[in-house]
Amino acid sequence: RQLRSAFAVAAILAAGPAVAQEGPEVSFNVGVATDYVFRGVSQTDEDPQVFGGVDATSGQFYVGAWASNVDYGDGTDLEYDLYAGYTPTIGAVSLDFGVYFFGYVDAPTGADYDYVELQATASLPLGPATLGAGVYHAPDSYGGVDHSTYVEVNGAYSPRDNISFSTALGRQTFDGPGDYTTWNIGVGYRLTETL
Repeated sequence: RQLRSAFAVAAILAAGPAVAQEGPEVSFNVGVATDYVFRGVSQTDEDPQVFGGVDATSGQFYVGAWASNVDYGDGTDLEYDLYAGYTPTIGAVSLDFGVYFFGYVDAPTGADYDYVELQATASLPLGPATLGAGVYHAPDSYGGVDHSTYVEVNGAYSPRDNISFSTALGRQTFDGPGDYTTWNIGVGYRLTETL
């Protein structure tokens, strides 16, 4: 999953096996951010974000849920995401095939915000760097758009364990007007082993 926030501070509350040695591993996360930016567009009207989620993994499979406040100026208060996927590897390449449901609480009647998106991503480690790419397709997209596709290439570099640099370039297209290109550059610094 992408971290879709600007200047986020997050903490993993718990991680480890949920059931002795045989069950899935379950982890939780909570965080705050100065803004919630998704594919170059603020989801909180450039106001702060509070988010949290839970993930369960078993082998190469995962499921999870995540939620955040949003502000579209129409009464919509909350986004919640439900997702599942499969993460095989081919040689050094890590793959992720997933399906996401994006739901919205208190959206106006007829807004048609809820949608399902399919994703396929790949990443390749190159020493302290990682190169990646992904395709995300919604057959029945947000706000009544018939379908949309987002394509991204990205990279990250970690000269030390506690610091990382990242960048991404993406292109969002719709069945209709509104296509755009987005990019970002980021710096991450880990304060402790869990924060």
